[in-house]
Amino acid sequence: MNEIKMTQIRVEEQDKKNRQGQSPSFFIHTFGCQMNESDSEHIAGLLISQGWQKVELPEKSNLAIINTCAVRAKSVDKFLSLLGRLKEIKKKRDLKIAIVGCVAQLEGENLLKLRPEIDYIFGPDNYLEILKIINHQAKAVATNWSHQWREHPLTQIHRESQVSAYVPVMEGCNNFCTYCIVPFVRGREKYRPARMILEEIKRLADQGFLEVQLLGQSITSYHDPESGKPLAELLQEIAQIDGLIWIRFITSHPKNLSKEIAQVMATEKKICRQLHLPVQSGSNSILKKMNRGYTREEYLEKIAMLRELMPDISLSTDIIVGFPGETEKDFEATLRLLEEVRFSNIFSFRYSPRPLTAASRWVDDVPFEVKRRRLIDLQNQQKKIQLENNATLVGQIMNVLCIGRSQKTPHLYCGRNEAHQVINFASPIEVVNKMVKVKITSFGPYSLQGELVAE
Repeated sequence: MNEIKMTQIRVEEQDKKNRQGQSPSFFIHTFGCQMNESDSEHIAGLLISQGWQKVELPEKSNLAIINTCAVRAKSVDKFLSLLGRLKEIKKKRDLKIAIVGCVAQLEGENLLKLRPEIDYIFGPDNYLEILKIINHQAKAVATNWSHQWREHPLTQIHRESQVSAYVPVMEGCNNFCTYCIVPFVRGREKYRPARMILEEIKRLADQGFLEVQLLGQSITSYHDPESGKPLAELLQEIAQIDGLIWIRFITSHPKNLSKEIAQVMATEKKICRQLHLPVQSGSNSILKKMNRGYTREEYLEKIAMLRELMPDISLSTDIIVGFPGETEKDFEATLRLLEEVRFSNIFSFRYSPRPLTAASRWVDDVPFEVKRRRLIDLQNQQKKIQLENNATLVGQIMNVLCIGRSQKTPHLYCGRNEAHQVINFASPIEVVNKMVKVKITSFGPYSLQGELVAE
């Protein structure tokens, strides 16, 4: 990997602003997963702690940061589109551009050469160096790896929510699925000590947070690097912390989902009866090509175990269509899996080759139009399933954590239930950042509608 490369040139414009007493401002936009969102909260916290001001428009910033995702080609395309916009802004005013995250790690110094409008590049292991570099360097690339967990200062996190907090517990992945770029841009698995996780969550509970979401690219493989305790024991300890109402964890790998984890979920009421369990395909031949480490039958056994312990558990998944070699028979096996499991939600994608992965060296032999048609068919079938699932929820009263106003209908409030479904509901009183009871009155395929139930 590239070493940190820096030019020893002070950023005179920034120093001048600081001397004049003006607060420098930054804009940050995040692509990708919850881990990227958490990283952006840490970056923002570090800058704010040193007097920077966060703004919502890049046109009003001195520093524009793009936190990038390399998992799918579409995310990279979106990043490049935003970078083009920032380039135009930079032509008109003084603006520094920083690229962070997975694309930064993947491309490194090469990206700086190809796009001279970029000033700084930071890989996921280099966020703590942002302040040092942007205050003293005109151009810099920082993409060196750390093989141990590097703790961010816990007091310097600018959380987007006042009631639900992301808590990273591990990073990286050792699975090397043949389509997945994560091991190459996030590195191998490294685990955060349990004592640090518990300290942070206790602090969050004391601050009034009601929900924590534990993060890791393959979280079911977590073990405490100091004591060796597995995820199931960590979950049990977190569940004893006063003040918390909900605990979630993401993303689980089916092959590492143990019965012990499922039993803790079933016995500890604070742990949500909700699980994201990516299957990727319903075909054994495709699962083998993907190097997923389980068969269709083994995946379904895990689902049966979960539902035996928690009949009301809500399950979501990821699915890729058009993987190299996928036949119509393979795709039909995936459609049958949807009907058998009846997920509450799915995240579905057309396969796109990613650099460095094993599958990128294979012939991408499924035509684009076939991928497109399969994705539409898959999504239409899942839409039907979700409508049927959601119809059964009308009349139920459920706990909802309100996170704000509905974007499409601002007169309604928006929140999520224990199953992590979106609930838009009417309330005569202010309920943002509160846990409330909502009666479900109607539904669509992707959200539920309801009304506040008076306590």
